[in-house]
Amino acid sequence: MDVGFIGLGLMGRPMALNLMRAGHRLHVWSRRRESMQPLLEEGAGEGASAADIAAKAEVVISMVADAPDVEAVALGPNGVAAGARPGLVFVDMSTIAPAAAQSIAARLAERGVTMLDAPVSGGEVGAIDATLTIMVGGEEAAFEKARPLFEAMGRTVSRIGTSGAGQVAKACNQILTGVGVAAVAEALNFARKSGVDAGRVREALLGGFAYSRILENHGQRMLDRNFRPGFKAWMHQKDMRIVLEEAHRLGLALPSAAATAQMFNAMVGSGLGDEDSVAMLKLLERMSGGGE
Repeated sequence: MDVGFIGLGLMGRPMALNLMRAGHRLHVWSRRRESMQPLLEEGAGEGASAADIAAKAEVVISMVADAPDVEAVALGPNGVAAGARPGLVFVDMSTIAPAAAQSIAARLAERGVTMLDAPVSGGEVGAIDATLTIMVGGEEAAFEKARPLFEAMGRTVSRIGTSGAGQVAKACNQILTGVGVAAVAEALNFARKSGVDAGRVREALLGGFAYSRILENHGQRMLDRNFRPGFKAWMHQKDMRIVLEEAHRLGLALPSAAATAQMFNAMVGSGLGDEDSVAMLKLLERMSGGGE
């Protein structure tokens, strides 16, 4: 399948490489040519713009930072809609607000383009290993067309519902992972401050009801003090902002998510924004009178 890919950062580049390894013909475009270079060296075609990519592809995928970037890629002067062929499917795999996804999808539909919102979970490791969890909103026929692409990038692929539903699922994911990271960081900091081996505490907790993938994986990274970004704190801050804005729009109380969002705000404000979200441990250590 001829596939366009826009957004070749920490997540997008390995996702695009996995599409090529699955045998799809890839066409790439980025505002920074150096981002495209690794894909071009692997044999991808270079596009001059998002519109140029759309003219060559059956499906165009974007993996960018936030809703304004998606809107520019999809509907800008040289965006996907400007070059789209009949039947094009546009798949946005970024994390944006559900309402924004629905709005962009509606405007693309007016121009003959079908959009799927398909955010992912799994971080850089999942992108590299093609083990992402992919949550999709949009028409079933478009989902089936894009399914082989999703299966080349992820292990768990689910159509959640209509337009925007994928982003709702991702917001739920970010609530659970954000609050989970905060809880694990609090627990390990509590253990250390109590003069107890935090590693042994973690091992004990893994055998009981406190077990979680976050305690297993992120907890180990905290113990190893491995704060190299797989998912940067500023990105989780942005995602929690989306959660709280949607909660405000819906009139929902999300007290745990709100408190966690403040912690991510503090991480970014104290210079930890470019470190992994597990660096919340460092923030708590500073707040407790110690740490780096």
